[in-house]
Amino acid sequence: MRRNSSFAFLALMLALTVGCTNKKATNPLANVGSKQPDKVLFDRAMDAMKHNRFDVARMTLQTLINTYPDSEYIARAKLGVADSWYAEGGTTALQQAEIEYKDFRTFFPNMPEAAEAQLKVANIHYEQMEKPDRDFTHAVRAEEEYRSLIQDYPDSKLVPRAKQRLREVQEVLADREFGIGKFYYMRMAYPAAIARLKTLADRYPLYSGADEALYLLGQSYEGEINNVRKNGRINEVTKTRLLEDLTKDAGEAYDKIITRYPAMDRSLDAKARLEALHQPVPRPTRAALEQNKKEIASRHEPGMMNSMLANLEKHPDVTKASHMGDPTMVDPPPVTAMDVVKGLAAAAQGGDNKVSVETTGGTAKPSEAAPRSDTPTATADAAPAVAADPNELKPNVEPDPNALPPLQQSNQLETGSGGSSANAAPVKTEEMADIAQSKKKKKKGLAKLNPF
Repeated sequence: MRRNSSFAFLALMLALTVGCTNKKATNPLANVGSKQPDKVLFDRAMDAMKHNRFDVARMTLQTLINTYPDSEYIARAKLGVADSWYAEGGTTALQQAEIEYKDFRTFFPNMPEAAEAQLKVANIHYEQMEKPDRDFTHAVRAEEEYRSLIQDYPDSKLVPRAKQRLREVQEVLADREFGIGKFYYMRMAYPAAIARLKTLADRYPLYSGADEALYLLGQSYEGEINNVRKNGRINEVTKTRLLEDLTKDAGEAYDKIITRYPAMDRSLDAKARLEALHQPVPRPTRAALEQNKKEIASRHEPGMMNSMLANLEKHPDVTKASHMGDPTMVDPPPVTAMDVVKGLAAAAQGGDNKVSVETTGGTAKPSEAAPRSDTPTATADAAPAVAADPNELKPNVEPDPNALPPLQQSNQLETGSGGSSANAAPVKTEEMADIAQSKKKKKKGLAKLNPF
């Protein structure tokens, strides 16, 4: 008996010790000494979330919201509902969490927690972001949401964290643009490559491969230069204009490498290409050199283990993203392949962007409007249009009874010199039937052994 009472006493002491050391759920209102029922409901919900009972937490918080609409805990309760979905995870739960966070911003836009809700919305898409060569929907959404946080809450303490995440997202988007531009360049689709690479250079200056993108942009312009030189259908005047314009564009791409990214790998290559193109070689300023060095130093190189596991990971590697500099907040207008082609056409015409040209037989001429069905068709060497013949038949004029009937077109074979198209169809049908009957049917099963 004495022994049993000792065990009971030890068990009681152990229970008291565990109860005293157990931490409460993260509750911002835990220190409020209130016995009101709405406070009790909120505490129960926080305790349920601590033990991962998210359904119970949401039901309790919803009861608080519906029962006490004027409670001082309403804002925290709505934010708690969103946090429960966010903590639960999963595609469906994260979608619901985004809806709840946006509702919170709508109802309580001036509360400090509104910036936190916006950050959670952006983080939802950041956590679902995929590699550059895969679906980029979440990357684009994350970029939009982080920009919204920085612009709507510029004084929030969460802005530095949002800017860093935005740099990482833009690193992934820039890497995607570079992959597409390189794809077009390798297949010598230079206008498309120029459009992608120029858009990348203008939109994401903090990209870790910005010098490589600009160098590939210059190479794409040089590819167009070679194509123009080999084209024998362009006259010499037009060819000279195109070569001057393309050489200037290539020089600008190489020039930007030296002036903006002088500490990166392609700086010396850009200098060599400018000399080969007989273009002036600029000298970078000390401020640009120091800035570029700091950007390079802020990046982290992935370790050996991370490189080995990169192919197995669904999420992109953002270690190369810069940790300094202002990310792009407003995207400049993108450059399309059609814009590049129109620019070349304008250069061939002498600078008129509104006129597109086509080179035929070594001469350049403005592209004409598409022919209409109600206008007469003219040849390239036709004389100027003359007045219409008053004797020309009009749609409302009765046709001449002495005129020959129009020729009838038939898509069926004629049976002979005297045959008519009316009899051609049945004859052809009979011939096709005879051909079908003359074909041997495939044998199946044991019938294949029978030679007859």
